[in-house]
Amino acid sequence: MSYKYLFFILPFLIISCKKETVLARNVQNDTVKVIPITSPKSIAFDSTFLSNKSERIKEFYRNNLFKTVWTETKDKKNLIDLIKETEAEGLNPEDYNLSQLEKNENSKEKRSNQEIVAADILLTESFQKLANHLYNGKLNPTQLYTNWDMYEKKIKAIDLLQEAIRNHEVEKTLDTLKPTHLVYRLLKKSLVKINEMPNDDFTPITVADKINPNDTIAAIKEVKNRLSYWGDYKKPDTLTEIYDSKTVAAVKKFQERHGLLADGIIGKGTVAALNFTKNQRKQQIIANLERWRWFPRNLGETYVVINIPEFKLHLVKENDTIQVHKVVVGRDKRKTPVLSSKFSNLVINPTWTVPPTIIKEDLGPTAAKNRGYFAATGITIYNSKGQEVNPSNWNASKPNNYRYVQKPGYNNSLGLVKFNFPNSHLVYLHDTNHRDFFGLSGRALSSGCIRVENPFDLAYYILEADESVMNKERVEKIIASKKTSGIPIKKPILIHVLYWTAWMNENGFQFRNDIYNLDFELYQKLRN
Repeated sequence: MSYKYLFFILPFLIISCKKETVLARNVQNDTVKVIPITSPKSIAFDSTFLSNKSERIKEFYRNNLFKTVWTETKDKKNLIDLIKETEAEGLNPEDYNLSQLEKNENSKEKRSNQEIVAADILLTESFQKLANHLYNGKLNPTQLYTNWDMYEKKIKAIDLLQEAIRNHEVEKTLDTLKPTHLVYRLLKKSLVKINEMPNDDFTPITVADKINPNDTIAAIKEVKNRLSYWGDYKKPDTLTEIYDSKTVAAVKKFQERHGLLADGIIGKGTVAALNFTKNQRKQQIIANLERWRWFPRNLGETYVVINIPEFKLHLVKENDTIQVHKVVVGRDKRKTPVLSSKFSNLVINPTWTVPPTIIKEDLGPTAAKNRGYFAATGITIYNSKGQEVNPSNWNASKPNNYRYVQKPGYNNSLGLVKFNFPNSHLVYLHDTNHRDFFGLSGRALSSGCIRVENPFDLAYYILEADESVMNKERVEKIIASKKTSGIPIKKPILIHVLYWTAWMNENGFQFRNDIYNLDFELYQKLRN
């Protein structure tokens, strides 16, 4: 079944051939033949003007024979106008020297040659900084987080600037650097929309337990006000304290937009979402715009994308969503890492080797109380020599001295199939023996790996796309044999495990619980 119109959830790439060409010839390692920019208005200056500037800036002006290059009013105006518009990208115009650039332009008739040179260098620095921020984000996620493998996309901004000024295409050049994912573009629209909303001055809603349909309670008036503010409820002239059917429908709509169980019951999760202010949601949108600048531009022709806070996996082919799966991700203390990779193989009937953290925190304490735990879970104990150890001879005081392997089967912790892809965090996708977890709305419950609902739907598609000799019938025979079998994946099917908590679709704002508490810290760093 095709989910073609779920475009509002999924990122996809719309980059013209021209944009790809511009970026392809401007990566850091490219050697580009530079033709100096010449203009009768240029002013030559001594290289000592650049003594405290970066090597990139020095290289740029060396390539241009130490002459000013921002000689056309159109080029300068375009850059300054674009800097003003960076607020629409969730960036801060003052990071790109807006006030000083405007001051320089307003006083240009009175400036000395020395001041003209200084202003020219500032324009170049501002362009370079903005170009890098649009393409890679203001912050580096690998410096912020230990479990984000989003690596810098290489770009040589000074070569882009060389061509931009030569062809008087400053605006067009910078535009090629922005993310083109639909999610990013709609996020920008959501920022405009939330800025247009009136200021909110609501008092926090407090509910002792929960509010059920048909309850009469004073807090329901404030709930109605809040629902009306966010567009989920058309407020009548007079508000009552009755939780009526019209309000129940509005609450369900609000719950759906926030990834909550849409049951119409106003509990702690719904109250917490209602109590978010306009400013908090705006900060969340800005934080997510920055993340989209970190993410890969090209997600691939066929790929899997997992949005951690949404607890969803989407299988995409040629920008068409063809499968959606619920997933269980890592809890806060054992976060699922953010990364991009490609599938290497599937394992049918996987065994499970218990990792050290789970030995220490789960297996060790549990088995010490009841050694029948090993038989009940199908776990075999091995000593350092690889010899099997009888549970009665197991030293409970030193659980980390052993290796523990769970035999294959329906009740194996990895279930019946495992999806491997290279990564430094040793995480993977897999089936699970806790299939009931998929019925929960909040599914940050694992130890870092990602559990997938109905995993064989995904497995069979991957095998078909890979043109594997393994089909459903053969896989079912392997399952029945209870023998572990690996199936290599030869074609490049990419997987992206990403993190975003805000987007927009035809139903309006979409927000998800920031399960790893990253949004507001990121916003503060963006504004510092």
